[in-house]
Amino acid sequence: MNQPGRVDQDDIVRARNVLLGSGHRTPRQEVDAYRVLAQVSPASYLPLLARALQRLSYDSGAGERHPACLALCEEAVDVARSIDPAEPNRADVLFEALNSCQRELYTVGRRAEGLAMRAEMLAIGRAQAELTKDPVVRGLRQWAAGLSEEGRHAEAADAMTELVTSLLPKGPGSGSLAWSLMEWIAALHDAGRSEAALAAFETLVSMEAAEAANDRGSMACHLYSLIGYAWMLDTNGLNERAALVRQEALVLLTELAETGERKTWSGYQSTFWAVLLSFSGAENDRPASDGPRPPSGAALMQWSPDARQRYFGSRHTLREEVDLLAARAAEDPGRHLAELVRLHRILTVRSAVYWENRTHLFPERVRSLFDDGVDLARQLFQHDPADGTRTLARALIDRSTFHTAAGEFGPALDDFRQALRHLGEAN
Repeated sequence: MNQPGRVDQDDIVRARNVLLGSGHRTPRQEVDAYRVLAQVSPASYLPLLARALQRLSYDSGAGERHPACLALCEEAVDVARSIDPAEPNRADVLFEALNSCQRELYTVGRRAEGLAMRAEMLAIGRAQAELTKDPVVRGLRQWAAGLSEEGRHAEAADAMTELVTSLLPKGPGSGSLAWSLMEWIAALHDAGRSEAALAAFETLVSMEAAEAANDRGSMACHLYSLIGYAWMLDTNGLNERAALVRQEALVLLTELAETGERKTWSGYQSTFWAVLLSFSGAENDRPASDGPRPPSGAALMQWSPDARQRYFGSRHTLREEVDLLAARAAEDPGRHLAELVRLHRILTVRSAVYWENRTHLFPERVRSLFDDGVDLARQLFQHDPADGTRTLARALIDRSTFHTAAGEFGPALDDFRQALRHLGEAN
């Protein structure tokens, strides 16, 4: 950067005119102006330049990245780092610049550098928390998600434990606690800490029950948490406890079928469903030999761009594999039907998460997949009742939660009751 004394005075005048003019100015004009003025008055204009570079890197109105997006984000980080450490807003400006840049690094596959920037964000968050005495450390969630994608599950679980411990005293009022709890549960589960994961899930269920009872939360989210909790109990061999939890879910779903939700909600509950669906679906997913897997239990906004692309980009290949395997299963169900059911569920889960994030009309995009999943599970049950019973029950519960997310509570109840009959849990 040039020394202040060597800045051309005409450039300074033009830059100030751009910023003071009453007409519309483009992000590029802002950046050019701030670049000049930052040489004259760094304290005033370096923070403005860093933020202007981030705006230029991505046109939120058009939803398009600048061709030089990463270079602009890296410049924003350099600018933010050059702010005098004594400036009170330096930490916030640098955190935002790092956050934008790490996303771009992940987008182009430079994961190690992206994770390093998340580590720097966490260091800033810890320093700020120390100064303000706020127990909630900014950057922990991004750091935990990055660790999870790299398979560093124990470290991710530790990070989420620290975050949730700081959030629990604040209660669910902020709206972020439930999402953090789901990420915590998944991190503990992935780290092999089964007892802690079950205790965390029980905390989520209790919170959702209280929120729904006081009309501060959706009954559907309480239902999803119960079904997810029952799944995890089954996974850990606690089938009797799982059966009791499913009876609670039956009572709640019966009420939903009779009366519907007590209040109208914004639609967040379908995302809640998609997160828990992807978490349970991860158990039977294939190993990610060609790259990172998304952090299970996390909403899409916490996934890195390249992990998201790998996850969703596989849907077309999965569809081809499912179609090919279906032909083989028709000829030799004993060899291929169980694998067909497994692969079809992976395709269904990935498609459901993909479309739920993109359109409120997602039910029509994935309805046939859930129907086909039940049909395939019925075939497996008829061919091999011993192994197919729980598989069919799971497919029916999957479709029941799908119907619930679509607001179709009657069909959801029918499917759930069928599932309980197959599990031997019907009243």
